[in-house]
Amino acid sequence: MAEKIEMPKLSDTMEEGVIASWNVKEGDKVESGDVIAEVETDKATMEVEVFDAGTILKILVNEGDAVPLGGTMAIIGEEGEDISDLLGGDEEESKEQESEAKSEEKSKSENGESKKEAFDPILGDIDKKKESAGEKEESNESSASSEDDGRIKASPLARNMAKEKGINLSDVQGSGPDGRVIKKDIEEYEPSEKSSTPSTVDVPSFEDTESEDVKVSQMRKAIARRLSESKFSNPHFYETIDVDMESAIAARKKLNEVSEVKISFNDIVVKAASAALRRHPDVNSSWLGDKIRKHGDVNVAVAVAIDEGLMTPVINHSDKKNLRQISVETKELAGKARDRKLQPEEMEGSTFTISNLGMFGIEEFTAIINPPNACILAVGAIRDVPVVKDGEVVPGKRMKMTLSSDHRIVDGAKAAAFLNTMQQMLENPLAMVL
Repeated sequence: MAEKIEMPKLSDTMEEGVIASWNVKEGDKVESGDVIAEVETDKATMEVEVFDAGTILKILVNEGDAVPLGGTMAIIGEEGEDISDLLGGDEEESKEQESEAKSEEKSKSENGESKKEAFDPILGDIDKKKESAGEKEESNESSASSEDDGRIKASPLARNMAKEKGINLSDVQGSGPDGRVIKKDIEEYEPSEKSSTPSTVDVPSFEDTESEDVKVSQMRKAIARRLSESKFSNPHFYETIDVDMESAIAARKKLNEVSEVKISFNDIVVKAASAALRRHPDVNSSWLGDKIRKHGDVNVAVAVAIDEGLMTPVINHSDKKNLRQISVETKELAGKARDRKLQPEEMEGSTFTISNLGMFGIEEFTAIINPPNACILAVGAIRDVPVVKDGEVVPGKRMKMTLSSDHRIVDGAKAAAFLNTMQQMLENPLAMVL
């Protein structure tokens, strides 16, 4: 018996899915558990399997189209089976919509033609009046009414000719009544050295470049919704601290001499933040309306930029992991994010988020809190700047970090205490292991 294949719920926040690609075509036979399509959700691209064996009798949705939860994607059954009962409602609705669209288009076309016909006689009269006025202007040029142009009198025709030729009327000697400039004066005008510079500048013309409308992806929709809710629901405030990174740079250099895994500055920041979160549980919290949850675990999300937007894979129990483990896991999750292979469970459960734009040369920025986290840390680039040490100006390595906090959970003093702890750890890397 033929059955509908409906859009399943592939993530906890999913409302619709976009068909990224079909792995089958009509007439293909499939077995239970076969992957028939890849669907883009608000978090990742997921595979859709069939539960029953059979033949794909009809594919109802094209690649790139969105399907709501429970919406029909395709029909599966026995080869040659009649599926008109399953398609009847959809086909009738489609035909009705098509008929309505055609009727509306026809109505608009008829209205447009009738309006044009109604106005043609008027437009015709106007054109005739314009032609008559033009003839009258040229024949009665000498008696045309003059207009002030910086005390310069000229006939309308002479003004137009001067404008077209780029002639400044103040440079022309008028021969008409009261010194009015007329057509003949413009035709016989020869520029002198004083007026050799054209009064107008030729502006090059450029062809218009066609704009492009880009379809909003499921991920971009989710980002827009979640960050809008966060920015306008959570009372954000920001605190910035400048960190001396010389000791961290030296420690990283020594670590990479002995480690088979390359340690990045971001790995060091994640480790320092994780250790600081353990000491400041208020920052490692979430707002739940009638209560505040202070999380028992420290799970740091790391923002990863991809073409469609931003993904935040989570390093669970990051406070209990060493730098090598953090480095390996971060690289693996970032790779999955860029390939759109992250699973929903790999992006859930964060208690704190770090966004690092230092590799792009950004010195300082503020980030929007990633709900339900209480805070997010924005990390800038390491800068070469002059600093004062022991009363002397010497070269220094500095890095700015800005903490965005939800004021319902974290007060200014608590945010400052967290940043001070992070500063101490980065300026004294051995403090991370204590």
